[in-house]
Formats: sequence, structure tokens, C-alpha cells
Amino acid sequence: MAGFIERRLEELKSRNLYRQLQVVDGEQDATVRLNGREVLNLSSNNYLGLANHPALKAAAREALDRYGCGSGASRLISGNMTPHEELERRIARFKGTEAALVFNSGYQANVGIIATLVEKDDVVLSDRLNHASIIDGCRLSRAAVSVYRHCDMDHLESVLKDAPARARKLIVTESIFSMDGDVAPLREMVELAERYDAMVMVDEAHATGVQGPNGAGVVAELGLGDRVLVQMGTLGKALGAFGAYAAGSAELKELLINRARSFIFTTSLPPVVLAMAGAALDLVEAEPARQCALQRNTGQLRDGLQGLGYTVAGSTQIIPVLVGEEQPCMQLAARLLESGLYVQGIRPPTVPAGTSRLRVTTMATHTVEQMEQALDAFARAARGV
Repeated sequence: MAGFIERRLEELKSRNLYRQLQVVDGEQDATVRLNGREVLNLSSNNYLGLANHPALKAAAREALDRYGCGSGASRLISGNMTPHEELERRIARFKGTEAALVFNSGYQANVGIIATLVEKDDVVLSDRLNHASIIDGCRLSRAAVSVYRHCDMDHLESVLKDAPARARKLIVTESIFSMDGDVAPLREMVELAERYDAMVMVDEAHATGVQGPNGAGVVAELGLGDRVLVQMGTLGKALGAFGAYAAGSAELKELLINRARSFIFTTSLPPVVLAMAGAALDLVEAEPARQCALQRNTGQLRDGLQGLGYTVAGSTQIIPVLVGEEQPCMQLAARLLESGLYVQGIRPPTVPAGTSRLRVTTMATHTVEQMEQALDAFARAARGV
């Protein structure tokens, strides 16, 4: 038994699935110091460049002076502080919902929400390419899980038809898929849900701050807020802070407070983090030019990569450059890093076997010149120089 760890590690290495941590020294920005070297950063979820914004730093300092460091307990004990309540009201206004509840991370939010809404003898219908946190939430709920083909509404309808009539049904999807960069057909999905008496949960992690009016997400962009039961989103990607939320009705919030284990049984987020998130929401609404800059950079890079002959997928700030097998994917990432471009290779189990890719992401704070620098690095990598 003692050697199983070493055997597991050797197996990962032999399959080109071994992973190592990369050390970023300094602020998260359009360029970062990676292992002591400055490189152009195309691997971050800091889409709007807010993670090091002076307004977030100032809000954190003020909260630190006023409330101290830790929250001291879970929300239902003594850890429900004024900043928690203020941020939840702020998120509800941002999302256009009656209420919101803050979770400690996107993973904890998805696991807690799904396991609260469905249980044994219920059915959860999940997109094949949903995030691991959604997959784990489905498993932990003990509901029957039906996986439908990615964004295939005909297949979703057939699965809905097969679901037991008396079962409670929950459809779960990302709005922007984290590894594929495409957008779910939410309007058609909601119509199916209403036809077959199903609930809809939308994970807006990669749309929050980026899509829709004032960055409120795809659900708001399509005017579906009153027809989606729960919208989950994160505070640590485009908003540059940390944590997550569930937005919906006041009754939903009450139920989650009482039943979501990942909310109940954890120390609550510290006030400093909450203050940063509130400041980020203010910036997103006050500075729509950031979304425009992000779209400009994405368009320039996507068009340039296609022009170089790369196979590019998606339609958002997440640009998957499809390679296929694990070894050539990581070799391409290594060549780009030699040219000063940090792009992370993504392999199974994060993505299906045979679909390894470079997950290229842009930021609002990238310059036109930096996008040209990135394309030059990709051109040289394609030529093998």
C-alpha cells in the first residue's frame, strides 16, 4: 500500500497528465512575473483587470480597519456581519433579483445549491460539458442524473420526456462554458423547462461582469431573470475579488440558509473580501468601457489566431485553441512560454479525452500591441521557431 502514491504520480507522468504549480510573483495583471520572469498573461480569469485595481485595495483597507481580519464563525453562529448583508443586497440589485446569498466559492455554491434543490427520487439534467463543481453537486444530491449532449436542446427535450412525471426536475447549465467559451441556448432551455415543469439553474461564473446590461450576465441580457429559478455567479473572476453568490427569490435564499450544507458548515468570508467585491460591482457599472475593451481584444486575438490556421472554438473572451492529444498540447504551451507568452494547456479530465487545448483568455487591460505580441508568438510556434 505504501507505494501507491508514487505509482499514481508515475502513471500521470506517463500519460502526459502530470501537473505542477506555477508561481506568480506580484500582482495579477496583463503581464505577470512567472517563476521570476515577466510574461504576457493569457491564462487569467481576471477578465476586466480588477484584481489589482486601486478602488478594490482602498475598500479592503477600509474594511480591515473597521471590521478586522476574520469573520470568526459560520454565518448562522456569529459570522454574519454587516458587510455580508450589504453585499447581498448589492448583488441582488446588480442581478435584478429579490435576494442573493453569498457563498465562500463557486464550487461550494454549486454543490450547496444543487443538493438543496433536488434529492433522492428527483432528476437533475446536466449539460455534458458542465463544470466539475456542477457534476459533483449533482452526485452529492443523490438525485438521478441525466446528462444531455452539449447545448443540444432536442436531446434535452427527449431526456425531459423520459423523466418520471412526479419527480422534481432541475436543469443545470453554465451560461458561458469555462473550457469551451460558447454560450448556452438559455431562451430555448427556459421554454423547455416551462413546458415540462422543470426548474432552471444557470451558472454565470464566466459571464458575471462581462455579459449583459452592466455586466449582469447572460440571463439578464436575454431578459430571463423572472423565468430562471437561481443564478449562480462568482466574485473572483471578472470582479477580481473572491467568493460566489446565488441570486433568486427571498424564499430561495431562506431555503439555502437552512439546507445548503456548504453554506451552513463553514466559516464565512472575511469582511475584506466582501468589501472588494462591492467595490468591483461599482466599477463594473460605472465603467462599461472595460467590457468594450475586453471585446476588442478578444476579437483581435480570435481573428488573428484563425488567420494563422489555428482551430479556434467559442465566441466569448475564452478562446479555446484545439490541439487534440495531451503531449502536443503541452509542447505548444512550452514553445509559447519560451516566447514570453503564458497560455495554460488544458488536458483530461478537465476536458474530454482527445480534446486537449490551450485555453486562451483576454483581459480588458491588454493593449493592442500586446495582442500583436501574442499573435507573433503563436505564429513562431506554428513554424516551430
